[in-house]
Amino acid sequence: MNFLLVFIGGGIGCVLRYLIGLGFLKATITLPVATFVSNTVACIIFAMTLWFINSKQLLNQSDETLNSNYKLLILTGFCGGLSTFSTFGYETFMLFKQGLHLYGILNIVFSTFLSLFVFYIFSRQSI
Repeated sequence: MNFLLVFIGGGIGCVLRYLIGLGFLKATITLPVATFVSNTVACIIFAMTLWFINSKQLLNQSDETLNSNYKLLILTGFCGGLSTFSTFGYETFMLFKQGLHLYGILNIVFSTFLSLFVFYIFSRQSI
């Protein structure tokens, strides 16, 4: 059952990642916006899911099996399929290779900062 949850979540996340990429095909921005958006959305969903699961546990209304299934489906599967660290690494490398060092640095800084900021915001809520 666990493999099926990860498979379904990952499939949905991968398809959404593909659709986000299609949505930014004609973007004229040098930064890899589709990867940035995918990673940011995955972080937001990841943080919100943890917050939701932890808030239910604080209220003593949690079912450990249900929480485990949510984690497998949403965190491991969906967020894993949606986020694109390997693509982020490749696109950042290509920016440097093309001599676009400032854009490469901006990509690293903004992606990292925003991801950490999302988790910081939700950690104040009980992650």
